[in-house]
Amino acid sequence: MNHWLVKSEPVKYSWEQFEKDGNAVWDGVRNYQARNNLQAMKKGDLVMFYHSNEGMCVVGIAKVVKEFYPDPTIDDPRWVVVDLAPHKKLKKPVTLETIKADETLQNVGLIRQGRLSVMPLTKDEFDRILKLGS
Repeated sequence: MNHWLVKSEPVKYSWEQFEKDGNAVWDGVRNYQARNNLQAMKKGDLVMFYHSNEGMCVVGIAKVVKEFYPDPTIDDPRWVVVDLAPHKKLKKPVTLETIKADETLQNVGLIRQGRLSVMPLTKDEFDRILKLGS
């Protein structure tokens, strides 16, 4: 199993809306590295859900329920989507400030590549953020 982090601006698509919807097509990714990360996701992989711009914190965990397929919102085969479903809300949000202050998370993509919207996490990084959110 692989571990990931995806970002969403809560004013555009929040964790709360994601939970209400029950699942989501993760579309709109227009960065090649982020697209490659979507293509690497496998059904059952766990995904940290990060509120960007407002809040700037990990708020929940999603699960990949459908592997990549062409983005239905555009007519360009270069871009793909995955389907995600809510798995678990964190007991407390894990802020970017907390992540930056944690010695064990200094290499996490959220710090090193702050603008990337879909990124891999190591199991240790995932577990550490999970622990910080419990």
